[in-house]
Amino acid sequence: MEHYIQNIFANRIGGNKFGKDTQIYKFEKIKRAKRVAMKENPGIELIDMGVGEPDWMADSNVIDCLYKEAQKWENRGYSDNGIIEFKKAASNYMKSVFDVHNLNPETEINHGIGSKPILALLPLAFINPGDATILTVPGYPVIGTTTKALGGEVIELPLSEENNFFPDLDALTPEQLKKAKLLYINYPNNPTGAVATQDFYKKVIVFAKQHNIIVISDEAYSALVFDNEKPLSFLSLEGAKDVGISVQSLSKAFNMTGWRLAFVAGNELIVKAFATVKDNNDSGQFAAIQHAGVYCLEHPEITKKTATKYSRRHDMLVAALRKSGFTVNKPKGSFYLYVKIPKATISGVNFHAAEDFSQYLIKEKLISTVPWDDAGSYIRFSVTFIADDYEEEKRVISEIENRLGENQFIF
Repeated sequence: MEHYIQNIFANRIGGNKFGKDTQIYKFEKIKRAKRVAMKENPGIELIDMGVGEPDWMADSNVIDCLYKEAQKWENRGYSDNGIIEFKKAASNYMKSVFDVHNLNPETEINHGIGSKPILALLPLAFINPGDATILTVPGYPVIGTTTKALGGEVIELPLSEENNFFPDLDALTPEQLKKAKLLYINYPNNPTGAVATQDFYKKVIVFAKQHNIIVISDEAYSALVFDNEKPLSFLSLEGAKDVGISVQSLSKAFNMTGWRLAFVAGNELIVKAFATVKDNNDSGQFAAIQHAGVYCLEHPEITKKTATKYSRRHDMLVAALRKSGFTVNKPKGSFYLYVKIPKATISGVNFHAAEDFSQYLIKEKLISTVPWDDAGSYIRFSVTFIADDYEEEKRVISEIENRLGENQFIF
């Protein structure tokens, strides 16, 4: 007899079918394939190029700051909507790195326990049943997940190579625009690595004002740019603060994924709404971590050092993939390399989707990537693979080049 709890689950997580779904999601497929590949090839190193988090630890001075602040009596309690020192540092950081001036740290900035919870909470402040969030795909789905849970709709805008991985805002119908309350954008983009331009942001601002839409600009990778690319925030553009916010994360820029620290900056009403929702969902990040975050925000050279490493690794990986026949260009930001898959191998293995090719790379080449089939078939490499120094980086890339070989694929 089926337990009564089985019939109480909310529809948003599957209702009475929760736990019975036999579908295996792509990240679970990757994990399973990796386990099998390592078991069947015990003497061969599995090269993991799919991990979307930094391989370095936080800077030693940041760790020392955390240790020092964690010992202070005044930092022991709830921080609620954050300490003023962190908010002031965030305001100064936006000014020094992105040339964003006049952000009031008390009313136009608030911290979050990582950017993922920020994106998950924001729809609670704006989405009613029947409303919609415009979400670019492929991409990070969290804000869309909450939108659906609230009875809202997700309108997907594909990011195509032909449009330089920018969404075609003109493709939205009048009916969609009438329902839309939020527009989510993410640059430098995960997974495409595309970097925003001022012209694109200007168009977004005009679009948002014309259709009364709030812009949520996820800028987790915004300072991780290279090859003379200047860090750019949505808020760098005139009029952006009238329509939206920037979500900044310390996870990627400062190698602090597990520390869970981020902030929102921009429109006062949006920030206030987020703070209200947040106050009913958490009691703030540990103040000692926020103080360590202050050190980070005052030392953006930490990010520049990290970006130099990613740039170097991108150079090597792009060169290796080109030797194997891939048409690929180095991105100007992020640690992701988005690569169109081949059609087949010369030995007769066909790839109908990115997931097919990703599984092939794991099982046959012991190289792990992430597949994306949302807007064309691509795989995502991440240059956050484990390597202690430059010589080790060269060894890993050389191993990838050897395993892929030349003339193995048909494009």
